[in-house]
Amino acid sequence: MHRYTVVNAFGREPFTGNPVAVFFDCDDLDSNSMQRISAELNLSETTFIGTPSKGGDVNVRIFTPVNELDFAGHPLLGTALALSKATDLTELKIETKKGLFNFAVQPVKENPFSAYIQMEQPCPVISSFDYQEALLEALGVRRSTLPVDMYDVGPRHVFVGVDNKDELAQISPDLRRLSDFHNMAALCFSPDIGDSWRLRMFSPAYGVAEDAATGSAAGPLALHLSRYGLVKFGAEIKITQGVEMGRPSRMNAIANIKNDSPFLKVGGYGFQVATGQYFI
Repeated sequence: MHRYTVVNAFGREPFTGNPVAVFFDCDDLDSNSMQRISAELNLSETTFIGTPSKGGDVNVRIFTPVNELDFAGHPLLGTALALSKATDLTELKIETKKGLFNFAVQPVKENPFSAYIQMEQPCPVISSFDYQEALLEALGVRRSTLPVDMYDVGPRHVFVGVDNKDELAQISPDLRRLSDFHNMAALCFSPDIGDSWRLRMFSPAYGVAEDAATGSAAGPLALHLSRYGLVKFGAEIKITQGVEMGRPSRMNAIANIKNDSPFLKVGGYGFQVATGQYFI
């Protein structure tokens, strides 16, 4: 029997944000069991908390319905909230397969099930995407407003820009053709109002047709926009995702340069919506 909770990451109330199931005390579960549980729950990600081994407070493993990820944003934000509620800690060091990352949790006084969480993110490996034309065809997008670059932070995110949020909302990708692109997610973005941006994510390769909030892409998007002069380094941007799915999610992201390398921070609210026991 394993205790678990469900957190809507990057949302402040029920039916917003992206849900993640967080399992506690998972040292007895092997990789196959974690993968099968994740497939059965069929959320975009499920996390499993275990004993740390590299100086962190906990070790966390992250699974989609079809594979394990070295790092992911909304699952870790949800995990940080679940851990904070269970331990009363507001500063957490979480071990992942991508490294050790700091999380700061600010409880919401008027809502005991909610908190604002800020996380550090991995320094991405950046490259130009080699199959731009095929990707644009699969997405049904004529052109990208910025170069089509890939940011590898564990999951690999490829960014395609469109002119406005109306064009973004009309994107209806060919998921069969997108599934030919292995180990990557297609992130389509557009400007919104002021310092705000809109985002959509499609990734059959990760078992997710469309994602409501892709936290691991928020920092890279801020970096992508900063590299090409649309945003100043060090300026916080606001990102809205999941509107087209009826799951509005809101993320804040900052890309800066520290010791000559990109340094990314992402924040957002989480909301604990359920707890339960899984009999295995």
